[in-house]
Amino acid sequence: MAEETRTPKPHANADWAQQAWLWPFEATRLALNAYSQWFADQKPAPSSAPERKPLAWTTPNAVALQLPTMGLREFSKAGSAQPVLVCAPYALHGALVADFAPGHSLVEALQKGGVNRIYVTDWCSATPDMRFLSIDNYLADLNVAIDEIGAPVDLIGLCQGGWLSLVYAARFPDKVRRLVLAGAPVDVSTPSELSKMVTALPPAAFAQMVQQGEGIVSGEHMLRIWNMPFSPQDVEAVLQRKLGDGSDEAQLLERFMCWDRATLDLPGTYYLDVTERIFRQNQIAKGRFVALGRRSDPAELRVPVFVLAGEDDIVVPRDQALATVRLLGTQPSWLERACEPCGHLSLFMGRNVLSHSWRRIARWLQADIGDVAGVKIRA
Repeated sequence: MAEETRTPKPHANADWAQQAWLWPFEATRLALNAYSQWFADQKPAPSSAPERKPLAWTTPNAVALQLPTMGLREFSKAGSAQPVLVCAPYALHGALVADFAPGHSLVEALQKGGVNRIYVTDWCSATPDMRFLSIDNYLADLNVAIDEIGAPVDLIGLCQGGWLSLVYAARFPDKVRRLVLAGAPVDVSTPSELSKMVTALPPAAFAQMVQQGEGIVSGEHMLRIWNMPFSPQDVEAVLQRKLGDGSDEAQLLERFMCWDRATLDLPGTYYLDVTERIFRQNQIAKGRFVALGRRSDPAELRVPVFVLAGEDDIVVPRDQALATVRLLGTQPSWLERACEPCGHLSLFMGRNVLSHSWRRIARWLQADIGDVAGVKIRA
């Protein structure tokens, strides 16, 4: 476990601000109170503001494949190296969380650790014609992307990209060589704010929210509901660095604020699918999740797995993140765990975490299994 001195103590609002990653569930809770009238009053009018230009990626890359649900971005220095696919979370914010800024880029940290062939799922914001897409649609496109890259891949799942990666690895075990789960909610029987929100609400509340959005769950609308922007101190806690008065720090703070405002919309069917199957019925942990027509049971997974958790993570608490280990069929000597003294977003953007645990993960991805687990073979 990382030393407590590695990360400054988060600002008082930092943990709350990071709960924005729970936005679909908290928004539904709020909507229960006089929902129809409330929604009518709060529904945003069409914006006349000019469309914001998307933030540039930090690390040079190219879109290797464009699919209905994602653009597959390639960050490669060597075409013949073992491929690593980062499955970004499909939640409030975009995949830039994996390549935010110099010194705060997971992609950059992996490259510095010697990983030379990296891909990232750049999930698309949902449009009205995507409103009926389900989890299976996202798994199917993930499968197409991995076939394009060339299996087997090393799969890294971030937050909700983690449960998707685990389901995929259990469904297609021959296509995943190693699996990394960072801040990933899987067994929601271990309490968290997210699981409490979902179980406290009737399914009809979630369905009504989707209906009011005409089949789409609006990220911009939900961000307005939260109405608590990150303060500079919150950003310092997330990025694990002081932001002084210099121009570089000011640009970094502005970049974070722009990233926070650039939200993604979700298909209503996908949102209801996730809410019911993942967070209400806990189907993955119970070995009952059916993916693309076949049961996907973590107990049948045999590949080496690395689990990363945040000590101060309130989105996916440490105990919930680490509880995934006991669900796996992977032999104990092939399991690695790490816990950093940080909140949720710092797991992917924090300077200390990236230079510590992600460098360790980079070494683990390249190590012989003999180096990792005392077995003289490669996975």
